[in-house]
Amino acid sequence: MKVLVIGGGGREHALAWKIAQSPRVRKIYCAPGNAGIAEIAECLPIQPTDIQSLVTFAKREEIRLTVVGPEAPLNLGIVDIFRTAGLRIFGPVRAAAQIEGSKIFAKKMLEKYGIPTAKAEVFTHAEMAIEYVRRQGTPVVVKADGLAAGKGVVVAQTEKEAVDAIRMMMVERAFGEAGTKVIIEEFLEGEEASFLVFTDGKAIVPMPLSKDHKRVFDGDKGPNTGGMGAYSPVPTISKTLYEAILTNIVEVAIKGFTQEGCPYEGVFYTGLMMTLAGPKVLEFNCRFGDPEAQPLLGRLETDIVEILEAVVDKRLETVAVRWSDKSAVCVVIASKGYPDTYQTGKVISGLEEAKALKDVMVFHAGTAADKGRIVTAGGRVLGVTALGTDIHEAADNAYKAVGKISFEGMQYRKDIGKGTGTENG
Repeated sequence: MKVLVIGGGGREHALAWKIAQSPRVRKIYCAPGNAGIAEIAECLPIQPTDIQSLVTFAKREEIRLTVVGPEAPLNLGIVDIFRTAGLRIFGPVRAAAQIEGSKIFAKKMLEKYGIPTAKAEVFTHAEMAIEYVRRQGTPVVVKADGLAAGKGVVVAQTEKEAVDAIRMMMVERAFGEAGTKVIIEEFLEGEEASFLVFTDGKAIVPMPLSKDHKRVFDGDKGPNTGGMGAYSPVPTISKTLYEAILTNIVEVAIKGFTQEGCPYEGVFYTGLMMTLAGPKVLEFNCRFGDPEAQPLLGRLETDIVEILEAVVDKRLETVAVRWSDKSAVCVVIASKGYPDTYQTGKVISGLEEAKALKDVMVFHAGTAADKGRIVTAGGRVLGVTALGTDIHEAADNAYKAVGKISFEGMQYRKDIGKGTGTENG
């Protein structure tokens, strides 16, 4: 069968890598892909949001299954459009993808179905939001309502940081229309975790817990990013708590979509904060996390194509999904200056040496081919992922591989998998 993967980051490289392991797959295409994905798939000069061109291609090439990586095309209704065209596609419909496309929509869902979350207020005018912060006090969390590539959240420890964030989003429009409305939430303390599941709207297959590191610098310092690393499992969270999250949060949310008239199908991501009062939802996402996808897919033992097709065909309950007992750690290597201004076109060396190490996968994110060389082409450049008997060994293996790689201005966190954080995102 032919499979089309939409997207061009580390998550999509991990998906393509896992799909390529299926004996049922004859050919993989990726739109637009990257230099690493090009080693296992044919990359297409089509952007993920150019949905009509993707439909035309999928029809012409008789693509059996399309897998959507990023959130933007999902929120544009790519699943609805592909289905109307008679094409099989993995992901939620537009009405369900709103759970990530609008933080206000997500907050209303949380409140309607009694799911624990941070207290919050919504604002459409900057001055009213600023006045609220001055009355409420800090710390607070300022969130742009719409999609901002994982960067639309500011944890403000001071009034000045909160005011600056509000003005950056609502006045300066750093995220365009995404910042037309903002949510100001109470600051939650504890350990973060990401709880992802496969679901066809009825059956739910939970994945092992994972933990993302959103802040750019060691010790959870600096601005939020799309993610600087992740690991799985999360040893500090018990099986009892895991089951409670599945029952009291995830299952309630997915049933809520059915009650709202838009059954959720695809990967459903719940970002959690483990507070002293119990787990609370920070965010929902309508797709695999990036970088959480890298360690999770590294641990997945079942043929992923079986799972993806079972979701599309609404028969997920027939698939037995298996996960490795090994731990996995992903360390993101980024360009100097990320998540703000950064340069591209820097030659990357050491990739083959890193890939040659045992239990190591080097997933490309912002890379491109240039005259036979691999060069940087984005903020997050690589996701170096390794397995180990526990988190400590997996982290050691990942950092050993990171040490083989170099390019001008390369930056990465040194503490992924080395301890727990208290970030709020």
